[in-house]
Amino acid sequence: MRDWVGRTQTVEDFVAPWPARALIATLDAPDPEPRMGDALPPLWHWLYFLEAAPASKIGPDGHGERGEFLPPIALPRRMWAGSRFTFHGEPLKIGDTARRVSQIKSVEPKTGSTGSMVFVTVGHTLSGAGGTALLEEHDIVYREAARPGEAAREPKPAPTDATVSKTVVPDPVLLFRFSSLTFNGHRIHYDQPYVTGTEGYPGLIVHGPLLGLLQIELARRSNPDRTPATFEFRALSPLFAGVPFTVAARHEADGSVTTWIANAKGGLAQQGKATFRV
Repeated sequence: MRDWVGRTQTVEDFVAPWPARALIATLDAPDPEPRMGDALPPLWHWLYFLEAAPASKIGPDGHGERGEFLPPIALPRRMWAGSRFTFHGEPLKIGDTARRVSQIKSVEPKTGSTGSMVFVTVGHTLSGAGGTALLEEHDIVYREAARPGEAAREPKPAPTDATVSKTVVPDPVLLFRFSSLTFNGHRIHYDQPYVTGTEGYPGLIVHGPLLGLLQIELARRSNPDRTPATFEFRALSPLFAGVPFTVAARHEADGSVTTWIANAKGGLAQQGKATFRV
């Protein structure tokens, strides 16, 4: 699989207003109607450059078959493990014709308490009319099939000293709309029989990138006069539809913002950090 390291893929897209308008509605955000020339907020580039595998080339999990750009890893369960972002110069803007150049950075097999895993890191360079807008590294983890009676480990406690926080109840409509906006066919987010019967989870799983988006949204909206410089997040424990969770952020003395997601029992589901330009 390491032969895949270095493979590249280039995609161009038009940064249209409609996806941004739809995400504003999905997040119930207090934003005005997006107009041509408006800057795209951090991570909203996920609404563009979408993979569109033909129906005949979709794998059993709802993703496109592996073996073209991503390596043909046989492990059946796939999760978004985390991401890191560096924001450069001018952000992408509504109306830009933008380009994303992707490269397989690493393919690393590991063994954990749940068996064999493979971590794949993909780097993305996104550019618009103003040149390079952001660099992204995306970690994907592939895992073995669920074992009968397998129980998830309880996550460690989340911090309790948030500066600002927000409670979210992730109903199936939210998951469906986010899957639709990102053209994400992964069945763990909408197919209850599949996610419980095949992958062994207790319910529909909340998207890791949706959680990351909620984290940077809270961080930037609580710092309205500042421009993000970097952001990172790491998934630690899954969250499920219908069960409330808390998005939290703590403003640090150095100007950065530590952000996390706590599950309904106070366990740490996802952690992250944002920094801002001086």
